[in-house]
Amino acid sequence: MANRSRGRRPGRAGAAVAYLAVLGAVVSGCAGLGTAATGSPSATASLAPTPPKQPPPQLTQTQVQDAVGRLDGLVREAMRRTGVPGVAVGVVHRGRAVYAKGFGVRELGKAGKVDPGTVFQLASVSKPLSSTVVAGAVGRKAVGWDDRIVDHDPGFALKNPYVTANVTVADLFSHRSGLPDHAGDLLEDLGYPGDYILGHLRLEPLAPFRATYAYTNYGLTEAGVAVADAAKAGWPRLAADLLFRPLGMDHSSYRRADYDKAANKASAHVEADGRWRPSVTENADSQAPAGGASSNVDDLTKWMRLQLDNGAFGGRQLIDPAALDQTRIPHSVAMDPLAPAGEPGFYGLGWNVGYDERGRLRLNHSGAFDLGAATEVTLLPTERLGIVVLTNGQPIGVPEAVAAAFFDIAQNGKQTVDWLAFFRKVVEAAAYTGVSPTDYAKPPAHAAPAKAADVYTGTYANDYYGPVTVTSDAGGNLSMTLGPRKMSFPLKHYAGDTFSYRTRGENAVGLSGVTFHTGSGDSTSVTVEHLDADGLGTFRR
Repeated sequence: MANRSRGRRPGRAGAAVAYLAVLGAVVSGCAGLGTAATGSPSATASLAPTPPKQPPPQLTQTQVQDAVGRLDGLVREAMRRTGVPGVAVGVVHRGRAVYAKGFGVRELGKAGKVDPGTVFQLASVSKPLSSTVVAGAVGRKAVGWDDRIVDHDPGFALKNPYVTANVTVADLFSHRSGLPDHAGDLLEDLGYPGDYILGHLRLEPLAPFRATYAYTNYGLTEAGVAVADAAKAGWPRLAADLLFRPLGMDHSSYRRADYDKAANKASAHVEADGRWRPSVTENADSQAPAGGASSNVDDLTKWMRLQLDNGAFGGRQLIDPAALDQTRIPHSVAMDPLAPAGEPGFYGLGWNVGYDERGRLRLNHSGAFDLGAATEVTLLPTERLGIVVLTNGQPIGVPEAVAAAFFDIAQNGKQTVDWLAFFRKVVEAAAYTGVSPTDYAKPPAHAAPAKAADVYTGTYANDYYGPVTVTSDAGGNLSMTLGPRKMSFPLKHYAGDTFSYRTRGENAVGLSGVTFHTGSGDSTSVTVEHLDADGLGTFRR
């Protein structure tokens, strides 16, 4: 993971890196852990009105205590092997937080240590938090899971009028609207605000409605916005009113400003050339329900207790259990079986949903920002057992490995797999998807020369990404400017009318291509490869 030119199909890591589409299902095929995942073209509507009846608890208090007693060693070994700067872990069992501890430092080069009160960016662990908030609103009759989005946000539109008129809160929370994978994330990288991004989802091509699964941060965000509109509150306030304040989650927020001003917070870090260094993640406020939450272990153990006690906390029923149950039902087939006798991966509402070899429901979600955060939560409701792992390093599999090892030890008395090595391979394989097949660092030996700079210069229009302006300096070197912040990208000649540029932001994939289409002397259009995954990356004069 040392090479920072690594990349993936355009999509927000953290709010959901591409590897989130793989991790859960891979685990479900190993050691009977049964974690489900995200990421294949098949899906369906709700498969059952309630979760399957669960078997009785099978783990003893002693088994869980033994696994808890080995967590210190698991975390320290993972940190030793990877160098990740800071980790915090919390475990809940039978209505109590039985473990809450921090390891390492909040920021390399500074003295602050990680403790259970250290605030981390959660990335896509924001999603199951958000579905809990919506379940709270459903229980109060402010909204229904099957409410149509346009009934609460009349201006919302997708490309197909039928889908626009019928897509529901549940459709968007289960990624079955037909929107492409990570639709809208690249607009965020270019600096566009949330209202622009949500308004331009109408230009995205759609796969078959409720028959296709694709992980989409801004689709889920639109559902959160619609729910907040129905409740007559902004999303951060709704989450505070229905979840954070009632639980006493005093250090949890969906506002980046609250994370930024926290005195005890974990800074982001990335690994480059085998060394870790502090980094800065993008502000995820525009997709807050999908990836913008921050919290700490002390707060998240309260949320896990609520989840594992079916919406009850401190002797009070805070979230309607029937509304919460809907989040735990498979609403989408997210991944086909990895083997003929294997189980498919399911997605509920904000949760990966799986069933282990003993028939127990398992809920989980990973979160990651490639610019410096990785998180994971797993719940085993039958056992009233859950773990959350937060780290301040880019995704390399540490939180998933710690959680998987914990459950493995609780069930089997030992690790049956080297989970850290396993997940590092999974993450490494997933992280390189989406990199251009062309190595733009190595132009052809006898490449055709570029035309004169003024053939390419000018402004080209695009309804989705806005205009791109190509300019040249006194030496004939080209640059392109994109987005509302006028982000400038130098262009380097590759061959003929093709140039390259270095991508930036959460979804960076290293060097990517820029190809001009010329006719009768001047360029008539230009295609930016990194922006063209869904066929929207051509700009025209």
